[in-house]
Amino acid sequence: MAQQHLDVDGLRLEEVDRSLDDERKQELERLWGFEWSFSGISTFAHLEYKKCLTTPDELFDIGILGVPFDTAVSYRPGARFGPKAIRSASARQTSFRGFNTRAGINPYTSFARIIDCGDIPVTPLSNAVALEQMTAAYTELLNRKPVSSSLIHPKIISLGGDHSIALAALRALQKVYNQPIAVLHFDAHLDTWHPAKYPDPWASEQAQFNHGSMFWLASNEGLIINGSSVHAGLRTRLSGNDFEDYEDDDRQGFLRISADDIDDLRPQGVVKKIMERIGTEVPVYLSIDIDVLDPGVAPGTGTPEPGGWTMRELIRILRGIEGLNVVGADVVEVSPSYDGAGEETALSASQIIFEMLTSIVKRGLSDMGRVAEIKESRKNDEL
Repeated sequence: MAQQHLDVDGLRLEEVDRSLDDERKQELERLWGFEWSFSGISTFAHLEYKKCLTTPDELFDIGILGVPFDTAVSYRPGARFGPKAIRSASARQTSFRGFNTRAGINPYTSFARIIDCGDIPVTPLSNAVALEQMTAAYTELLNRKPVSSSLIHPKIISLGGDHSIALAALRALQKVYNQPIAVLHFDAHLDTWHPAKYPDPWASEQAQFNHGSMFWLASNEGLIINGSSVHAGLRTRLSGNDFEDYEDDDRQGFLRISADDIDDLRPQGVVKKIMERIGTEVPVYLSIDIDVLDPGVAPGTGTPEPGGWTMRELIRILRGIEGLNVVGADVVEVSPSYDGAGEETALSASQIIFEMLTSIVKRGLSDMGRVAEIKESRKNDEL
């Protein structure tokens, strides 16, 4: 009996110690858990960091994922350093000052668990292997169970990297959702080029995969919904002597909105054309090449084209399409070695991601309301 009494007392002491430990941890967190925008390690917006690919039990609703890959570019390299630059430029974003006045929510403190998932360790030595790596990584993460019951799968926002990473994301999304995905593509360039359009007497199968052909490849693999996808911000030159590139693009089912169209349509008109084309129910991959912006605004990119949109115009459009059913997104082609001392391009990219997060979370709140209404309706029917 004496031993039993001792054991009980020991357990009580252990519980008291544990309670004191918890109180101590809470006090330490209160005193030292806060970070100023200029302090702490560089995660996106000071989000909690988890190496998601090595922690299979780590659940999240939205994961920020770096994809430092740029060996599929046709002009200036350097986008492999994009994820680091975007994270650094996001330092002024914090959960304690993240309320978005246009949406009426703070995406960082709403229902969604948003974390920085680190980077995919993509090889720079073989594009074929890199594509396999990226596809496997996306598939692994998208197959996780989300924290929120309003989501079917977690959502990944990728920090590129060159634009070819979108092919890996679309392959994984098609596999996980078991259907093709609509693409909303903001870019100066089509990126639906037939691989043969690149003049190369030393062409290879691996060379077909590049940052200008990935949507052509995705379309031919049946990954993209034909007839519900959009290019926005186009202003590139075409190959050859005619409109054959546009004819190829037409066969892949994209609506084209040029950079010049904003002069007549205004941002609201661009939004209207996008929403009429895609709607609010189709699953959408939102892909933003930073070169959709004018190089005067965003010089740090690999294939700059004069005459692009301003940041304000792009933000107005992004805010207008918040009703889309976005299942994945990226911001790509940030090449910090060409950026200015003020990190203009990386700052723009980090703000774009904030707008993406806001819209995804706001759509999630709307879906949660609809789920609640359906449950209540079913409950009443049963009564």
